Amino acid sequence: MLKQRVITAIVLLALLLPALFADSAWPFAVLTLLLIGAAGWEWGRLNGAGRASIAMGILLALACAGALGAGWATRAPGWAWTPMAVLWVLGGAWALRGGPAGWPGIPIELRWVLGLVLLWAAWLALANARALGINFILSVFCLVWVADIAAYFGGRALGRHKLAPTISPGKSWEGVWSGMAGVLVLALLWRWIDGSQPVDSPSLYTRIDSRWGLGGLLAGVLLLAAMSVVGDLFESLVKRSAGAKDSSGLLPGHGGVLDRVDALLPVFPIAMALAAA
Repeated sequence: MLKQRVITAIVLLALLLPALFADSAWPFAVLTLLLIGAAGWEWGRLNGAGRASIAMGILLALACAGALGAGWATRAPGWAWTPMAVLWVLGGAWALRGGPAGWPGIPIELRWVLGLVLLWAAWLALANARALGINFILSVFCLVWVADIAAYFGGRALGRHKLAPTISPGKSWEGVWSGMAGVLVLALLWRWIDGSQPVDSPSLYTRIDSRWGLGGLLAGVLLLAAMSVVGDLFESLVKRSAGAKDSSGLLPGHGGVLDRVDALLPVFPIAMALAAA
């Protein structure tokens, strides 16, 4: 299993890093378009679409390609982010409150549409974040990674109170607080680096600080850390409802695409809503 994980990770990095650091934002947009199409297929499988799952993945990829052709992958309309942020905050809270038992009670067609819309918005936010600059997109990625790593170690060391035992028994409130503490340190440190070192673009933290001030920066990164947990729990809820351990076996040793990007799905659209001028 470890060997599979390492080989898969190396292959993914060999594809993603050149696309991410290319002179143009297009290679990253196209590569992530293919990955998000695969995630659309996984979403269909987890939500009872059967053979139609392939069509869902293709439809999602075509919707992303349409946005790419319209120029939205580098500069989407500013109004696009706020509805997605509201949908994730309110809809995510509602879905988690219902738990795995409540998810099948939502009409299946609505679940299909909801998943495709959220995945499309996440891809669009990813593409736009790359267009803003390497420093910006890396600052968003690192927020999710630091929140996850700090939550893991904080939860192992201090975890006493379960966060969502029916969805993800291993997560604790202490882990959540540790993750939030980690992203606060990250934001302040990265903000300082932006002001003291040459960078290709302002980071997420500099943009939020410039737009909302220090108080807005602290509140914003706490919200993003919380929403990374929501994204993780939401995907776990859907998998548990479907009786699946992984979203698919597309990435040997890692599960599926959704298993790798679940925490990113709400964070990138909300980050764009907070940072967009």
